[in-house]
Amino acid sequence: MKRKILVTTLLMSSALICFAALADLGGKWQGGISLPDGNTYPVTYEFTLNGSQLSGKATAEGPSKTISEGKVNGVDFSFSITDDDGQLIPHTGKYFAEGDSISLNVTYQGSKLHATLKRAKN
Repeated sequence: MKRKILVTTLLMSSALICFAALADLGGKWQGGISLPDGNTYPVTYEFTLNGSQLSGKATAEGPSKTISEGKVNGVDFSFSITDDDGQLIPHTGKYFAEGDSISLNVTYQGSKLHATLKRAKN
């Protein structure tokens, strides 16, 4: 009986930790994304969460783009952005609560790009 209570408590704690991570993903994140040519461009993402649905906007050079197809699963998330040519740019990421950072992978025009973002100071 004690084991059953312990296992149940551990499972509930794990679920609460995942939900806490989801709540912390929302907000403004900034960093730089490195391109294959060696240049790094500043990027800003503003995430809004509604359950496991992720929305918001992303800004690099030029006007901001709307985030679409956003999903969150624990600390992993994915979304897409449509560029000016109408091409869908998929993003996948992972949220690291202990460092208050995001690891983000982007596939753009056949290239795999990576960025590490930190929560923006208000």
